[in-house]
Amino acid sequence: MEPKEIEIKGSPQLGLIMATFGFFIGFAAVSLYGPVAKNLKEILGLSGFLMGLLVAAPNLTGSLLRIPFAAWVDKAGGKIPLATLLGLSVIGMAGLSTLLYLYYPNLEPWMYWLILFFGFLSGCGIATFSVGIAQTAYWFPENRQGFALGIYAGIGNLAPGLFGMILPFALKEIGLTTSYILWFGFLLVGTVIYILFAKDAPYFQLIKAGVPREEAIKKAKKLGQELIPTGSLTESLKNSARHIETWALVALYFTSFGGFLALTGWFIVFWVQSYDIELRQAGLLMALGFSLLASVIRIFGGWLSDKVGGELVSIMAFSLILIGAVVIIFAGNTNFSLSLTGEIILGAGMGIANGAVFKLVPKYVPHATGGAAGWVGGLGAFGGFVVPPILGLFVQGYGIIGYSKGFIVYVILAITAIVISFLLWRAYGKEINKPIEE
Repeated sequence: MEPKEIEIKGSPQLGLIMATFGFFIGFAAVSLYGPVAKNLKEILGLSGFLMGLLVAAPNLTGSLLRIPFAAWVDKAGGKIPLATLLGLSVIGMAGLSTLLYLYYPNLEPWMYWLILFFGFLSGCGIATFSVGIAQTAYWFPENRQGFALGIYAGIGNLAPGLFGMILPFALKEIGLTTSYILWFGFLLVGTVIYILFAKDAPYFQLIKAGVPREEAIKKAKKLGQELIPTGSLTESLKNSARHIETWALVALYFTSFGGFLALTGWFIVFWVQSYDIELRQAGLLMALGFSLLASVIRIFGGWLSDKVGGELVSIMAFSLILIGAVVIIFAGNTNFSLSLTGEIILGAGMGIANGAVFKLVPKYVPHATGGAAGWVGGLGAFGGFVVPPILGLFVQGYGIIGYSKGFIVYVILAITAIVISFLLWRAYGKEINKPIEE
């Protein structure tokens, strides 16, 4: 069959809308357990560590699955991988909703492990980030990808803050069980909508229709698709792993984006426990003072990196993270205004750093950018899983004051990131936006 006989369905605009929609509904899982951590801690008798592990659970699968599923996009297009991740998330939410419906509030201690498992499954939706990035990029020509990806990441990243803000109000008005059943319904309906309306970019539609690769490439390029998969992401992962700069950026993103994921879930717990703030107000404090702020200001971080270089912006951003963490530690659990100031500074620093770090990926690893982005995005986001249980250990060891003392973790991470950023600036910072020669 000739390529010209194949009717291409969809458009770049529809591709962007559906990728953003899929990412939005999946990424909300970052806030899955933060608003209910106090309830579950009391009912199940959890230690600080187990509570932190529960808050972090969705971020484990949400980070590590980014790498293999991003690779799958190059073979299958974006629709099947993203729908698969959403489907796994639906299963997790169905299991959690069923468990709560049958047993809440009379949960048994052993059920903690089931709740944790359902958190891992629900977190699969967080991994849609890397799939949607590729799906969007394949639909748009290179000179429009930056704008499209900015919309995609900007809107999708709002989900955890919005859900973290809405869920406490829902818990108060309709109860915990009904709130999670409604969340499950939203995710299920959203997944069905994605499956019905999402379309792969022209190249993938042509390949699935049996068009030979060379002909599919020609036809896809005539239709405006400039980015064609090479099928070599595995090799790209291997090549980028050989660059020490890749691992430097992983360390930076571990602090900035991993920190964003971790604290989006943790700050609600922090406000409720440290200052005995009502859950709905705690959700607003987390969303407006941290999560939504970090999402929006990320755009500024990328823009500023274009002007003065990602290394200098990183130094500035991680310095803000250091200051914010020190302020929260100094505030203890007695100075609300100071703690809120620290949260806002942290949110600004992490958002700006997130924008800066990904600006450096194509600069440092120009010949294996896809692989480097996979390592940075996947392993960097792993910080969202690692940090909350450590914060929980401080609570376990120090009691209430441990909620503020735990931010020493971000003091250490920020200092490390500043040193790494400074070394990168000394080595490469003079060449703003100019790829480093291999």
